[in-house]
Amino acid sequence: MQTESLVDRLSRDLQPVRRRSAGRDAMYLLVLALAEIFAFLGMGFMRPDMPTAMDQPSLWWKLGSMGLIAGLGAGITILAADPLRSPRRGLRWIFACIALIFASGWLIDAGGNDFGQLLLRLDWRNGLQCVWKMDVLALPPAIAMAILLRRGAPTDREGTALAAALSAAAWGAFVFVFACPSDDPLYIAVWYTVGCTIATVLGRAVLLCTSRW
Repeated sequence: MQTESLVDRLSRDLQPVRRRSAGRDAMYLLVLALAEIFAFLGMGFMRPDMPTAMDQPSLWWKLGSMGLIAGLGAGITILAADPLRSPRRGLRWIFACIALIFASGWLIDAGGNDFGQLLLRLDWRNGLQCVWKMDVLALPPAIAMAILLRRGAPTDREGTALAAALSAAAWGAFVFVFACPSDDPLYIAVWYTVGCTIATVLGRAVLLCTSRW
């Protein structure tokens, strides 16, 4: 009788919850992504020479690369929020894609630039500005990922948090591409890697805490 009374007290205030839907979660993230892009561009941050820059292969390389990692990471996170799914295979695909991205960037660089004047090409003052800007832009998707994980039940919290952090970091970099003043593949490879690494490390640490059951 005491057990039944305890169960009654614990369940008295419980309310039915809406069942998770991977499609609905993906739609929420897509709406947030579009809203952030439109807000960013609406505030006048698009680079003024965008029509000319669109002729550069490196622009489409960085745009496609960041979009690919952001999309893969988001999809893996959504699926891994289900306790029966693991993010590990998806993470291996992400790291394979990152290796291909670096390789393709090297080919673009070898085809259009020499390797001299490395310090000039890296332009560390603008590079540091790019890093903090893309990390700030990674905050909205990181918050969305935290909410998504709180609503889910990932059993591999470390792997799922890593996938979510990679997605948020890449998404911040993707949005920043529209304002990024440089099309030098070396500059992009170095500073985007630095920015995404910082956002991923910090994001994973925070998401690990917020995804506790």
